[in-house]
Amino acid sequence: MTNTTVYYYSATGNSLVAARTIARRLGNTELVSMKKSAGNPVRAQSERIGLVFPVHIWGLPVAVADFINNFEAPANAFIFAVATHGGMPCATLKQAQAMLKRRSLRLSAGYEVKMVGNCTTVAEAPVPDKQEKILREASLRIEKICGAIEKRTRRVYAGIPVVNWIFSTTMHDGALKKIPGMDAMYTVDARCNGCGICQKVCRAHNISMENGRPVWQHHCEACYACLQWCPTEAIQITGKTEGRRRYRHPDVRMADIVNA
Repeated sequence: MTNTTVYYYSATGNSLVAARTIARRLGNTELVSMKKSAGNPVRAQSERIGLVFPVHIWGLPVAVADFINNFEAPANAFIFAVATHGGMPCATLKQAQAMLKRRSLRLSAGYEVKMVGNCTTVAEAPVPDKQEKILREASLRIEKICGAIEKRTRRVYAGIPVVNWIFSTTMHDGALKKIPGMDAMYTVDARCNGCGICQKVCRAHNISMENGRPVWQHHCEACYACLQWCPTEAIQITGKTEGRRRYRHPDVRMADIVNA
């Protein structure tokens, strides 16, 4: 049986569930959080290597780009990537392909999976029934992807050129330098009970608790974990999230995110 390692990055659970499903279906698979390496070199040795991550601002998350920049693998490894998204993957997988190429590695296959979006500043999460429908369809999509991976089908989702240019190039690339300071738009209201969950789930270690309230440290990754996991919905962003339905994957516990 082929030896496989799947590296994942997940803040509200979609990519973690996708990675778990792939690992279970492929068998003989090690599941590793990308955040465990945190800027250190990663030297994969498996015959088959997966990268599973969400789309952030129509492109690669900052943490995933950092991971790839420190990633090494055998030249003959079958490397596949799966990008989860709320509706527009754009050129995210092509970005991953280009970054791997600069490291003399080949992205053999790249797939996209639509799941429930967590960008509450743009739109609130769908109603529960709609969420269930989206996640059922995502499960079927992931099963098909697993079949393609087993067959070593070589195909990288390319997106639509004009859409890629507008969103992944113009908007994503333009936002990259601003992402660490985006937390300046985060506030916490009177519902905050000082539980510290936001600090625990923050993948970037960007939150400190001062006098029982979260304070952001301006090296944000814009993953929205703090917003989505706040049990009292006390965290708001730019005044656009108040009263909007939040989302985290129903099959993921807070401990899953914290332990990763």
